[in-house]
Amino acid sequence: MVQSSVLGFPRMGANRELKKATEAYWGGKISQESLLETGKTLRAAHWKLQKDAGADIIASNDFSFYDQVLDHIQMFNAVPSRYRKYGLNALDEFFAMGRGLQRPATDSAAAVDVTALEMVKWFDSNYHYVRPTLQDNQTFTLSDDPKPVREFLEAKAQGILTRPVVLGPVSFLHLGKPDRRASVDPITLLDALLPVYEQLLTKLAEAGAEAVQIDEPILVLDLPEKTKKAFGPAYEKFAALGSKIPKLTLATYFGDIVHNLAVLPKTVAGIHIDLVRAPQQLEEVIKTLAPSQTLSAGVVDGRNIWKTNFQKAIEIVQKAIQTLGAERVVVATSSSLLHTPHTLASEKNLPAEVADWFSFAVEKAKEVTIIAKAVTSGPDAVKSELEANAASVKARATSSRTNDPAVKERQSKITPEMYNRKSPFPARIAAQQSHLNLPLFPTTTIGSFPQTKEIRLARQKFTKKEITAEEYEKFIEKEIEYVIREQEALDLDVLVHGEPERNDMVQYFGERLNGYVFTTHAWVQSYGSRCVRPPIVVGDISRPAPMTVKESKYAASITSKPMKGMLTGPITCLRWSFPRDDVHQSVQAEQLALALRDEVVDLEAAGVKVIQVDEPALREGLPLRSGPEREAYLKWAVNSFRLATTGVNDNTQIHSHFCYSEFQDFFHAITALDADVLSIENSKSDAKLLKVFEDEAYPRHIGPGVYDIHSPRVPSEQEIKDRIQEMLAYLKPDQLWIDPDCGLKTRQWAETRAALKNMVSAAKYFREQHSK
Repeated sequence: MVQSSVLGFPRMGANRELKKATEAYWGGKISQESLLETGKTLRAAHWKLQKDAGADIIASNDFSFYDQVLDHIQMFNAVPSRYRKYGLNALDEFFAMGRGLQRPATDSAAAVDVTALEMVKWFDSNYHYVRPTLQDNQTFTLSDDPKPVREFLEAKAQGILTRPVVLGPVSFLHLGKPDRRASVDPITLLDALLPVYEQLLTKLAEAGAEAVQIDEPILVLDLPEKTKKAFGPAYEKFAALGSKIPKLTLATYFGDIVHNLAVLPKTVAGIHIDLVRAPQQLEEVIKTLAPSQTLSAGVVDGRNIWKTNFQKAIEIVQKAIQTLGAERVVVATSSSLLHTPHTLASEKNLPAEVADWFSFAVEKAKEVTIIAKAVTSGPDAVKSELEANAASVKARATSSRTNDPAVKERQSKITPEMYNRKSPFPARIAAQQSHLNLPLFPTTTIGSFPQTKEIRLARQKFTKKEITAEEYEKFIEKEIEYVIREQEALDLDVLVHGEPERNDMVQYFGERLNGYVFTTHAWVQSYGSRCVRPPIVVGDISRPAPMTVKESKYAASITSKPMKGMLTGPITCLRWSFPRDDVHQSVQAEQLALALRDEVVDLEAAGVKVIQVDEPALREGLPLRSGPEREAYLKWAVNSFRLATTGVNDNTQIHSHFCYSEFQDFFHAITALDADVLSIENSKSDAKLLKVFEDEAYPRHIGPGVYDIHSPRVPSEQEIKDRIQEMLAYLKPDQLWIDPDCGLKTRQWAETRAALKNMVSAAKYFREQHSK
């Protein structure tokens, strides 16, 4: 019998119950006990959903109140001392590491002021994990009440025997970094960490766990030799424990592992591979398996929302069965379903034709069971399901929604000249400075300002047609004016309109483009309590009308300061949507670029002479391994950005923004973008990361973020001065802009004003120092 497996399930709940409860706890509106109970209720519901779907192997410990890697940091007591000194309870300490904490002193407690740990993208997904931050004298001990054991027992009490999932020791260390003043190489801490894993696995066995999913996703990466060598000793130690620990299934995902097969442990019970992202690896992995090892075949996509093509998935699974036998094959999701929405059943407004093409987490749990049944009992056992699936696949392939001849015609007429600005950067920056007249160390923000309760309520009323379009437009104009007056009072140099009309930086544009469809409840966790509702690309993309010109033109008309138009770039629009899987992403990016090119030109014609085209997802889209695929991606990604931005005159300044990135991986591509000003999320990174800009003699302007916007804490003026001073070790004064890490949408106005006031004051200090 072929079993079915779900590697992990979304945490937030069908109606984002976890988000709402977590934010209520942060706001002091509910107790810690109430939040913990919400978590328990959600876990129970999600286990039951998977059991009812027929899944044989269900994960536990896939739940987190913030992030699964942060769970491990706390469970292993790898908590930096700056969080421990305040005597916080375990949950508040956990959140302090995730989002920072700033709390005034009271009669019974000292003041708390601590920044968050660094948060980075989880491989090439839009999910963010909290990075383990390790010390030179790092020690590890297992917490008294390990979360994986606790949650396994929870499920067991519910009558469901789960397979706990833990992040493997080699991946935990490889994904970590030394703390700011530390020099430790994380992988050298393996011997100190392994005893903690042994204790954890032993406790899980004692609790009744028969199997554990141990994730080692770094096996899809190009690894240094020292990391490769760590797998042998680690898993040999686990093997030596024999029956004292559960059977281990080592899980990999998001790519192929063929290049690392030599270090794949032969002693674990099973290996999971992603056959959606890398179906070509199947044969080589099968050849490498030990005689008793099982293969968990990830054939149901854990990263996208399209229905699985049952015919193709069954063919892949049958190929594995022919070599290994049915008892050694498991049908599984390609990765955790964390990256997909909860259930399609919540979507009442999708066109029926389009909804028939989709599958969300609950539906994917059913898909693995159907495929497993088909290969176990034969196609006739699930005949109606297979026929319905084949009809859906055929209907999508032949639908008129997917093809627009006019879009293809325009793509065919793109010329090489359309990828280049009129003049090189020196000529452009001179023309821009003549027009903008900006001071040294110019200040700006990344785009959005706080999305208040009033803004969300007005948008909701407009969506429900409780107010007219004219009433909503007047409300938005009032909010724009408020944001502009606030910025003028703060004395920022380049202003933004604040984006009160925008629900999301991708969804807003998708709603104004042909080729997209939208959901009402398809939320996906991005980080912490932050959820996004990615639009879905279903067909060829085009812009029927201007998307942002009206608001930006109005904003520019009510201030004498430069106004920055705000757009989301083609790669980010693509990466933060659910893209088509029937057309290469380069084609979709080019279509988006042409649509944005029209918008950029229209903004310039409306008098907006600073235009920011954000590409925070450029690094995220980078193929995980170096080689031809990565270089090909960078070529079409850079070309898409340039196609979107090069239709303007020299005196129009093009900005772009990037989230946390290891820039050395693709620095040549950043330079090739030819943006006049680049802003980067930087405040939680070591300023030495900026050394690449110095080493490569980056010729244009750059604004490394000076404070973290993901945290509610307000940085002091001195703290920002210290950051700027660090930056000046790598960047020239005349190329440095001063800005926050990212947009301010998720922040409150009081903390926003205070932080920006300190930021502007710090910039003025350096302006004065360097004008002498």
